[in-house]
Amino acid sequence: MWLWRPPGVYRPQEDTWLMAEALEEAGMPRGSRVLDVCTGTGALAVASGLAGASEVTAVDLSRRALVAAWVNARLRGLAVKVRHGDFGDLVGSAEFDVVTANPPYVPSVAVPRRGPARAWDGGVDGRSVLDRLCAVMPLLLADKGMGLVVHSTLSDPDVTLRQLRGGGLKASVVARRTIPFGPVMRGRAEWLSRRGLINEGQEHEELVVIRADAA
Repeated sequence: MWLWRPPGVYRPQEDTWLMAEALEEAGMPRGSRVLDVCTGTGALAVASGLAGASEVTAVDLSRRALVAAWVNARLRGLAVKVRHGDFGDLVGSAEFDVVTANPPYVPSVAVPRRGPARAWDGGVDGRSVLDRLCAVMPLLLADKGMGLVVHSTLSDPDVTLRQLRGGGLKASVVARRTIPFGPVMRGRAEWLSRRGLINEGQEHEELVVIRADAA
């Protein structure tokens, strides 16, 4: 899928496409109301629209990302709504049949307040956004709704599963893929090794997609 991407917006890569495949395999019902969290270029928002969603809302902290998502949707004749801000702002104002999320999850020394690194840096354990997302997922999903979240095993999928299940959702890993480190991971491999998150000399990581279903 070709997507227009302005400078400073996260480039769709293996985690994006793994999520897109998981969304397709999940068999999203036509007419679903979809929320795409941390939308970036809008790749998953577009995929949802093409799969037959009746409403798609794309949310991101980056205004450039929202411009990209809007353009990529319009190029395909899709009326995706874009919303600037945090996904938590939607709690109590809307419910969705499907929530997709490719949040920041790379362990980092700090959580950036601005700049492109906001798209991937997730704090010292990679969970600064993941934990909040897991907490609000049950509040964003409609009855019988489905959430799909992708992240690296470095960010501990077991924690994600426990948190989602603790919120009353049925949760399981539905897809896995091992990929070579990209530039960000290669650049901080020594730091990750010192923290015990990877083995010395490790050059690959495993991605997982976790599905959460509202009873």
